[in-house]
Amino acid sequence: MLHYPEERLALFIDGANLFAAARALNFDIDYKRLLNFCGKRGRLIRAFYYTALVEDQEYSPIRPLVDWLDYNGYTMVTKPTKEYTDASGRRKIKGNMDIELAIDVMEMAQHLDHIMLFSGDGDFRRLVEAVQRKGVRVSVISTVRSTPPMIADELRRQADNFIELMDLAPDIARAHAPRPPVEHAQLIDTTPVE
Repeated sequence: MLHYPEERLALFIDGANLFAAARALNFDIDYKRLLNFCGKRGRLIRAFYYTALVEDQEYSPIRPLVDWLDYNGYTMVTKPTKEYTDASGRRKIKGNMDIELAIDVMEMAQHLDHIMLFSGDGDFRRLVEAVQRKGVRVSVISTVRSTPPMIADELRRQADNFIELMDLAPDIARAHAPRPPVEHAQLIDTTPVE
């Protein structure tokens, strides 16, 4: 991975895409470690995280992550999902954040030397090409090691650097504490019956 310490660097994280890629590789992202890892690669200007939220749910499983990221150095970009019925009559939920991410990349490009795009979405190929014309280097982080690969070939070819997400796992994966072994005696209730 080619980085220069004096580079002005920003992260643009397609939350749903990164989550799916990490899950396909069987690890969880530790976002604090990710921020520290990337911060050592240049002058980290901003770390954007994009995700759609289901607003009418009593509890959203992604809400704790969104709140944590918001308080811990990430710029959160969210919007509510939209519900619709497809041609087959099935209820679908839509929450695409591509436009928001693309606008932020274009607006920030003049202040950056290097963009790290955490997505494999081929729709971003033209965006990458546009910021490269402005003199900004782009590293795309996704995976070819999942089945099917999560990175679109056209995006991988356009990027200045492709970084395999699995290669970053030792530096950004969440460490799971090993569970203590359960002894057989702990499973048996020894309370006397009266």
